[in-house]
This record gives sequence, C-alpha cells and structure tokens, in this order.
Amino acid sequence: MRGVVTLAGDGSRMLPWTHGLRKEFLPLFDRAAVRGGPPVLKPVALLSVETLASAGIEDLTLVVRPEDLAFVRGYFRVDSALLRRHAHQPERLGETRRLYRTLERLTIRFAVQPHPRGFGDAVLCATRSVGDRPFVLHAGDAALLEPERGAVVRTMARLREREDLDAVLLVRRVADPRRYGVIEGSTSRPFAGVRRIDVRAMLEKPARPRSHWAATAVYAFGPAIWRVLRERARHRGSGELEVTDGIAALLVAGGRISALVLDPGMGLWKSVGSPEGYAAALQATRTRALHARPHS
Repeated sequence: MRGVVTLAGDGSRMLPWTHGLRKEFLPLFDRAAVRGGPPVLKPVALLSVETLASAGIEDLTLVVRPEDLAFVRGYFRVDSALLRRHAHQPERLGETRRLYRTLERLTIRFAVQPHPRGFGDAVLCATRSVGDRPFVLHAGDAALLEPERGAVVRTMARLREREDLDAVLLVRRVADPRRYGVIEGSTSRPFAGVRRIDVRAMLEKPARPRSHWAATAVYAFGPAIWRVLRERARHRGSGELEVTDGIAALLVAGGRISALVLDPGMGLWKSVGSPEGYAAALQATRTRALHARPHS
C-alpha cells in the first residue's frame, strides 16, 4: 500500500502566517518516546507522515508547491551532520533519532502541484509516483490523534482491500455539517468493532445537510479514483477540483464506498486550517501529550 500526504494548501484562512509559510508546518505537541519525558513539538506534516508509517505504509508521496520543494525535501531527510554537531548533547537528540529511524523505513517521493487548484488536484499530481495502485490519502494540515498511532488507517486499508471497495472514508459526527463534505448512507455491520456506514451520496458543504456525518481528510482509495478525478479535471473549467468531486462521481458510476465512524474512544481529528482550529488542536495535543503513555 502506498500513501499520499498533501502539503500544498494555500492556507488563506491563516494569513498572515501563511504568507510564505505553510500551515502544514505549524507545531503541535506529541508525547515523548521516553517514559516521563516532556512533551515534544512536531509539525503537523510530520504527525501525518508518522500516522501512515505506523499503519504500515512504506512508500510515501509528499505533494508540495514548487517554492517549498527544497525545504520539504530537506526536512524529510536524515541529516547525519546535525547528529554529529550535537553529539555532546545526546539528551536533545532522542526524538530526532526516532524521526530518522522512521525516515529510513520509508521511500519518500515528491510531487509538485504548480498552482493551488484544490485537494483533488493535489492528489492527481501524485499520479506518476503512485501509479494506478490503491493508496491511503492524508491531508497534511490535520492530525489524527489516536491511542495507538496508525490503528485507524490500518483498519481502513484492511476493509478496502478485503472487500475490494473503491474507497473507505473516515467520518465523524459534527454539530454543523454545512462546513464539511457530508455523506448519506445506511448503517452496515461493524468492521473490526468499528461502526460502519455504506455510503450512497456525498456533497461538499451542503446548504441543507441530510446527515451529521462529516468526512475527515483521510481516505483509503482503490485505483478507480484516478480515472474519475482525471475525468472531473478535464471538465472543471477554472474551478478547484476536490476529492469529494471524485467520490461523488464514483458513487454515480456505481462505485462501492464505505465509511468508518471515528468515535472519541478511537481518536480525535484536529485541523489547523483556521486560527480557531489551530488553537483547539494545540490545546488537545498538549493535554494528550501530558497524560498519554509514551510511544514505543
């Protein structure tokens, strides 16, 4: 299974921070690898990458803007010179060494999105490196906070593969679904103990939502998504291409799509796409980092 993380968002709701800086590199707290160690700071992008790596993905494509390629490539590489430079302060290198162990397990590829033309367009930019294969998609401006990192994505990928589905979505119940991509569907038999919905329709930011089930930006896709996204891209005109456009097209064509429900006991989804969202994410991650058990 391959993975895609998108790091090319325009971030207009976060201006002026995002004037020349990426919201995907805003810092959030994480629990330390060492028991009793203080919380550490990591960019949201790294948390997304660690989630996919922990789910067992070994081949990862990062979608970036042209002006960010050198920086992102430099961040996601092993810097042996840094380790040598700080060898006299080994207590400060524990988390960096853990990061490097993760990077050494991954094949990391880079895809460039020349212009910010939507989430779906960013995914299409990864076509060459992913090919017509199944993959897991994770937006880089949000974090999936789980008791066991990677468990939810692993379950999504297993369901998609076992039943040969075109897509598996991760949804959560929200108070005001008008701000999200919203699904309609019927309750199905749970999978691996997780609530499941068989999806029959999906709308982006509907004025009159027919459910409270909002999609998070984590998906497990079969190869059919590539075809419908390419078709939608050819007919979009000057508008943005969204992932939800592709999902809606899959459903119209008779595609089989399910959603797993992210209950609070499984984890939380925290986006940094707005100042309020970032403040809530920072507080939530700090609380979890102070009280959760360390990573293995």
